Amino acid sequence: MKKRSVNIAGHATSVSLEPEFWTQLEVMADHLNLSINALVTQIDAERSNPNLSSAIRVYILKSLLKQPL
Repeated sequence: MKKRSVNIAGHATSVSLEPEFWTQLEVMADHLNLSINALVTQIDAERSNPNLSSAIRVYILKSLLKQPL
């Protein structure tokens, strides 16, 4: 696990994710022309899961599942 600090709506919070998820989150943010903070803020606003780290993992999984194999 790798813990990083992100800013969501002006406040800092820590998020723990496996390095592979951080890498994929960075790739997705680049593809969307967003910063990591902006993408995490978007995920935070749309999540139904109370745990932000879990919500990020689910977001990444769902995004990858939408891609053709």
